[in-house]
Amino acid sequence: MADKILVFYGSYRSDRMGVRLADFIMAGLRARGADAELIDAKAVDLPMLDRMYKEYPKGTAPAAMEALAEKIRTADAFIFVTGEYNWGPQPGLKNLTDHFLEEWFWRPAAVASYSAGRFSGVRSGTVWHSILSEMGMVVVSSTLAVGPISQTLDADGKPIGNAGESLARAFPRFADDLAWWTEAARAQKARKAPPY
Repeated sequence: MADKILVFYGSYRSDRMGVRLADFIMAGLRARGADAELIDAKAVDLPMLDRMYKEYPKGTAPAAMEALAEKIRTADAFIFVTGEYNWGPQPGLKNLTDHFLEEWFWRPAAVASYSAGRFSGVRSGTVWHSILSEMGMVVVSSTLAVGPISQTLDADGKPIGNAGESLARAFPRFADDLAWWTEAARAQKARKAPPY
């Protein structure tokens, strides 16, 4: 059975460089046989958080929110592709994520960060570890950090130069780590129901 992995990307900017990393990850996951789907926060276009999904009476949540809730509930694992804005997470991705809570529980997540500069979005990536943990996910220790992104991936998400070669070498460990925890979570849920 192929792992069903949702890859979340959160930039709302018109010149979105981080989508290169999302495309690279999607291609890498599919090459490994995963059932991967890109969830683009800008395309989903949820409003600024007013009510969480769980706060809507059953069947009354906006259609985009309802559809995404179902995708999250049925996914095996998640990858969050995050840029860094002023040492913090992108507001678009954070807003999308905060609309849900119980839907995330008991699945593994991984973080891939990027930036235009040499710090590769690691400050944002570090923040995401605690956010995702608080939201009921097990965050794997392997990460990807890409920067400068324009010197690592071309417009089609293909690795370029030395930085691209380094990213291509790092991806298998990142994906293996997530796959191990995905299999472990699936096996544990088959053995014993989550406590809540």
